[in-house]
Formats: sequence, C-alpha cells, structure tokens
Amino acid sequence: MSAERDRLSETSRGRAPWRHWGPYLSERAWGTVREDYSPDGQAWEYFPHDHARSRAYRWNEDGLAGICDDRQTLCFALAFWNGRDPILKERIFGLSGPEGNHGEDAKEYWWFLDSTPTHSSMRWRYMYPQAEYPYAQLLERNRARTRLEPEFELLDTGIFDDGRYWEITVDYAKASAEDILVRVSVRNAGPEAATIDVLPTLWFRNTWSWGIDPARPTIRLEDGVLRAEHAELGLRRLAADGSGEVLFCENETNLARLYGATAGTAYPKDGIGDHVVRGAPTVNPEPVGTKAAFRRHLTIGAGETGTVQLRLGARLDGIGDDFASIMAARKQEADEFYAELTPAGCSEDEARVLRQALSGMLWSKQFYHYDVLRWLEGDPAGPRPAARRRSGRNSGWLHLNNMDVVSMPDTWEYPWYAAWDLALHCVTLAHVDPEFAKSQLILLCREWYMHPSGQLPAYEWALGDVNPPVHAWAALQVFEIDGGRDVEFLERVLHKLLLNFTWWVNRKDSQGNNLFEGGFLGLDNIGPFDRSALPVTGDLEQTDGTAWMAMYCQHLLELALTVSRHDRSYEDIATKFFEHFALIASALNDQGLWDDADGFYYDLLRQADGSQVPVRARSVVGLLPLAAVMELPRETLARLPDFASRVEWFTRNRAEARGVIRSPASTDEASSIVLSVIDQTRLRRLLSAMLDPAEFLSEHGVRALSKRHESEPLLIDVSGVMASLAYEPGESTSDLYGGNSNWRGPVWMPMNYILLRALETHARLLPPGLTVECPTGSGRMLGLEQIADELSRRLVGLFLRREDGRRPVFGDYRLLQEDPAWMDLILFHEYFHGETGAGLGASHQTGWTGLVADLILRRPGGTRDPEASRGDRDQRARLAAGEAQPRGARAARPA
Repeated sequence: MSAERDRLSETSRGRAPWRHWGPYLSERAWGTVREDYSPDGQAWEYFPHDHARSRAYRWNEDGLAGICDDRQTLCFALAFWNGRDPILKERIFGLSGPEGNHGEDAKEYWWFLDSTPTHSSMRWRYMYPQAEYPYAQLLERNRARTRLEPEFELLDTGIFDDGRYWEITVDYAKASAEDILVRVSVRNAGPEAATIDVLPTLWFRNTWSWGIDPARPTIRLEDGVLRAEHAELGLRRLAADGSGEVLFCENETNLARLYGATAGTAYPKDGIGDHVVRGAPTVNPEPVGTKAAFRRHLTIGAGETGTVQLRLGARLDGIGDDFASIMAARKQEADEFYAELTPAGCSEDEARVLRQALSGMLWSKQFYHYDVLRWLEGDPAGPRPAARRRSGRNSGWLHLNNMDVVSMPDTWEYPWYAAWDLALHCVTLAHVDPEFAKSQLILLCREWYMHPSGQLPAYEWALGDVNPPVHAWAALQVFEIDGGRDVEFLERVLHKLLLNFTWWVNRKDSQGNNLFEGGFLGLDNIGPFDRSALPVTGDLEQTDGTAWMAMYCQHLLELALTVSRHDRSYEDIATKFFEHFALIASALNDQGLWDDADGFYYDLLRQADGSQVPVRARSVVGLLPLAAVMELPRETLARLPDFASRVEWFTRNRAEARGVIRSPASTDEASSIVLSVIDQTRLRRLLSAMLDPAEFLSEHGVRALSKRHESEPLLIDVSGVMASLAYEPGESTSDLYGGNSNWRGPVWMPMNYILLRALETHARLLPPGLTVECPTGSGRMLGLEQIADELSRRLVGLFLRREDGRRPVFGDYRLLQEDPAWMDLILFHEYFHGETGAGLGASHQTGWTGLVADLILRRPGGTRDPEASRGDRDQRARLAAGEAQPRGARAARPA
C-alpha cells in the first residue's frame, strides 16, 4: 500500500489529522449570496470585485493557491505584482453575472495540476502577464457584446502573444499533518529579464468585527518568522527563505476608501497592496497585525526561474535543512499513488487527464460558512438589514447553519455547493478518498443542511430550488467503489432519504397521479420557458422529474435490500419502493408523456382550464426514462421470501406492473426480475434518436438538445404566451437563469454519464445478441455495451490530444493548442460545444465534469472496467445473500 494510502488509513482511524489543512480557501468570496446584505438580493452589485481588496469578508476568504485549516481560522495564499498593475494581484479576476455577455466568467488562466487526497502533495499553476492586466478592456469589450457574440477572453487581448508572462507554480508538501512546506517557482517566459514582487501572505479570517466573538488574534514578527496566535487554533509560525520587507496590516475594511467614513484603522485590509503599488504609508511600522506578508522582489532572466520557499507549522524557526528532501519525497509518493490508480492500458495522455481531473476535484474542496438566520437578522455590530430581507431569498431556510469543508462545483464561478453536483462529485472522489465521499453524502442529509420538510438544499442563490434526486444512486456508487463493506453508511443515508422521498411525493406530485413536477431540475434553460415559473396557471408534468423519481424508487429499493440483511424490517421498505416504482413508471408511460407517433417522451403542461399542451422539445429530458432500469437478482428473492411473495402478487394483480416489471431475456436468470420504464421497442426508438448525428449524437457525446431544432425551432403558444426553443451548440442567447448556463445544445458530462451507465445495464439484461444501428443511418450495428464504450471514448476524447495534436476542449486558441508551456494544462469546463467540443461555461468545473476520471478508470485494467463491473454485480449478489462484512466495518465520519 502506498504512503498516501497509509495516510488515508491514519486519518480514518483518527490517528493523524491529515485533512486539517487543505486547499479550502476559495478563489472568489466577493459577489456571493453570503456576503450580500442588500435589500433586494443584488449580490454581484453589493460586493463587487473592486471592494474585495478593501473590504473584510463576513463569511469566508479568498486568495491565489490558498490553503487554510478546516475552520478557516488562519489563511495562507500568494499575491503578486508585476510592477505595472494598478492593484496587487491577490485573487482571480472575472466579470460578474450582469457584466458578462454570457453571465459570470473568470478572466484568468490557472490550473490545479496535482493533489493527493490528504493534500500531502499539491501543485497549482498560474500565468500572470508582465504587461498591465487589462481590467478595463475586458469589462468594456464584454459589455459591448451581445449574447449572439462569444465572450471576450484574456487570450483575445493578445497579452500573452509575445511570451511576456510569468509562469508561476506553487508546490505544497506536508512533512506532517501540521507541518506544511511551500515552494513558489516563478519562470520568466519572456525574451528579456524582468522583475516581479512575490508576497506570500498569512492572515486570520475576520471573526472579531461583527459583535459576536470580540477576541482578536495577532500575527507578530519574531526572529524573522511570522508568529500567528489564536485562542482556539493555537500558535502557528510561517518562515521564509531569502530577505526583504515584512509587511503588516489589519484584515479590516477600508472605510475611508469605500464609504468616505472615518477610518477604523490606518492599516486596513488593502494596506499591503497600497504600500507595494503606490508606496502608501498603510502598513504598520510596528511588526504586528492580523494580516502579514513577506515581500520578495525578484529579478529573473529570460527563460530562468526564481523561487521562494516557506514553511508553516507550530514549531519551527526556518524552512529547515530537510526542505528539499521532503518536497521530493512527497512528490514521489504522489506519483506512486496515481501510478497505483491508473489503469495499465492508459496512454500517457489519458493518465495526465485522469490525474488532473482528480486533482482539480481535490483542490475544489472548500470551507463553506453560511448561517441563514444570522445572515437575515444581521450581526450585532453591523447595520440592521432591510426588513424585507426576512421574507426574501432563503427566508424559509432558517435552520440552515453550514460551517464545513464541502466539495464545490467550481472554486471561482460556483464557490458554493449544489445538491446534485455534489452527489455526482462523490462518485469520482470515491476512487481516491471514499471516506470523504461518504461523509459528503451524509453531510448534506444532516439536520443543519436538510430542511425539516425533508428537502435537500439546492444552492445558496435559491436553497429551495429543486435538484434531481440522485443521492441514493450516488451512495450506491460510492458503496461499491469502496468495496461494498460499509453497510452502516448506506443505512444512515437511507434514513434521511426516506424523508426526502416523502417531501418529493408530498410537494412535487400536485395532482396525486404519480407524475412529478420539480421546475428546472438543474437543467436551467432546457425548455422554451422557465420550468420553475410557468407563463400561465397550471402544472408542468415533467418527463425528467417523473423519470428521476422512478430511478429514486429503484435506488432506494436497492439500498433497502442491501441493508435488510441486518434488519428484516427493511424488507418492508423495499416492498414499498418496488410498488411505488411500478406506479410511477406506468404513469410515465400511460398518462400522456409518451408520444407514440414521435417515439419520444415530452413534458405535458396541464392548464387550469383542464387543457393539455405537450411541450415537444426533443431534449435529454425525453431520453432520461431509459436510465430507469434495474434488476432484482434471484439471490435477493430467495433470501427474502416475504418480499418475493409480495413482488409476485403485485406483478400478477396490479395493472400498473404490466410493461415495467418483467423477466430478463437471459434464460439462466429466469428467476430474476427486471424493473424498467421502457421495453425493448421503446428503447430502440429512443436510441434511434439519441444515436442520430442529425439529432443528439455529436463527435463529443450526446447533445442536450436535438440538432433538429436548429432548422425546426420549437414554437409554442400557451394561452397567448409565445415561447421558442432553438438548438444552440455553444453559449446560450437566452436570458433564462441569467444566461450563464446553456442546456440548449452543448454536451454535458453528467447526463451523458447517466445515459452511458444505463446502456451498460440494459446490455446485461437484454438478449446477448441485440444490436442497434450506431450512428443511426450508418448501417453499423453495435451491441449496447459497445455503444456505451463508444460514448465513453467520445467524452474522454474531449480532453485528449488527437492525431493532429489538438485537444477539442481548447477550441481555436493556438496558444493552448500549440505552446509547450500550455498544451498539457487541462481545463475541465462546465459544458462543451455540441459541434466542436470546445470547453464552455465555467472554466474550472472540476465537479461533475470530473466524471471523466471515472470513465478512464472504467477502461480495461481500471478499477471500474467491465471486469470490475461484473465484480460489482457479484458483490451485490453476495450482499443480497448476506455474505458481506459486518455492519459498521467502515463507518463514514464527516471530514
């Protein structure tokens, strides 16, 4: 077992707190809901980027390549100055939602190149221009563009064209859980010598200015070392090599700059930046404060590299003679960890994509702090918020009080958790840190997250929005990846998801007919109108909402069956979800959502006058029912005779069971039972559309919307309200959901992944020789497992270098495609152009797009390859027969 696996074992057994320190510092805290105290919920305008350098944050901090402890008491990050910028480069710059022509958008280039699960070894890289950063140009050019035009990016300014930039690499290594080494390497990529200021910065999150905890920590200089003292965290020291200034200020708001008010301190939060850039007397001449930085002024020749080395720990007086050996050892151990994980058949490029995808997800673990009641009421020392806030955003979530390390979708664009994103993250994270993955799924179900009604919080912009119910599915995936031992984890999740399922049934089946609503369900502008705010009075009975609930029943059924080997009372719960699946699946097929003429599923708008309007959008919404499929193995039915008896009675006596409960095709499994929304005929019809290049199938995966809507836009008249939907393979021209999320044509990883996995299940349960034309119209016949492999190849291929040397994800940017310093630095975007595969949306969406790592690991020789999948089925059979390890063998604990 590798050294990193040893550290994970030590952590899970409570022997060493290796997760105490990590990359939990966000890259954006401004413009978030938590920091918004405006009367009308205008988060972007209330706390803009211009305020970030001068204004103390209330709930969390941000920085470049930052780390902190798991309560974000003490923070460390890097700042830089190229001698030309008007401000210190302390955080990633980007446009807010109202400023960008396609919503919020980061305008910098940085990468998470490496990380082990315990963060014993990490690497981060950033490209910093040597010319003045074009803040105004980026803002003005994007403001001038319409939604019909692409975004104007930093590369488009030409600022990197002549190679005059700094390639900055930050490496971390832990000598022990509380002893952290940092090496900052600054390479001058330009043609001549240049100078740069590097400012490693240490500061305390401001917890003392709000009238709640008046105790103020301190940072002092002692024998050339920064000494940080905190009542709870204790003593930490930061040492640096080299010589230069040591600058101090307070992590407090510059009241004079922002509000023209009397200054609370002469050395505010932006004091170090003003001193470096303008020589202002805004740093404390006494070496004390709550924020401090070493200033290293480096002159570096063309093509050469300068370094700054630091060490953060409780007991140290310098960086130590063992600095180089520890850095080298941790890097080697990280290499060993990923070598052990990488499938033997992987190419060097696939291994690179795998490692960067997983590392990016590990870097995206962020400290998240949000107490809704305190946020609504305001702090004792602050002005009281407007009264109408108490009935505004998130006012129905007064119980929510989050202060945890959570997996985020993106550290800049989405620096907050999202319910279904997080569940999908956990599937990938389970390959490298199953205990953390389990703790995340449990965490979101805890009472300080889950609403008393049973609803899971969606995300901070609207906690009450509805995300797809994928947590039961994710729990099963994590359970299997972890070896199928921790039944207690499944039991804990099941208990809370029973409440969540009840919420769904009570709140999102308004007609009581087993057809579900749910609104946008994470698919944002997938339809002609906002599915969460209908243009007319009525109910939108949704194909995806109903299909998700059919799948939810199947996953809860499987959870209950697994846990039932310890407690036979779960047999009754299994029966309940078996029957409920049949009711929902039959409703999906028989109450107007299936269009037999088109061979497709559509949403159905039932208006107040009783009229019904089908919404004939050919989108992934209509493909999702094929994912609602599972098998009840004969071993399970033999082990649970009462359950088997009820299944037999219900199948024979209830009409709802006809067509959705059947025996598998394979004769050697004749006593098994298949639960599937669609039969073989409907499967073929759906696949005919899904695999048609003129509709859904692109060279890079399944499009979110049929290309047919490019030449045949959907136009719909709902009681005089006109709405339209057209295929848009790139950025959306629609303003729905702010226009910053496009499901109208691009390829999205999560839906592709779910459909791909469903094909694998159908392949196992349908006749062995069954083939389907792929692509449709090609005459090429493939089995379903081959089609799943083909989809996987296309999705992974988004990131791989093709024969012409180009990666589809990089689009038309020559620097990314051709420059050796850039061409192997992968970005994991939110979604991908439906025709070219170019990365779009959030540029650091290492959340659900990280599922590409799972796809690579499922290839031959990987931990999730077809042989491993068969092993999973065998494991499930053993679980069903009661042969797994004892309950609680590996109980999950929140990290």
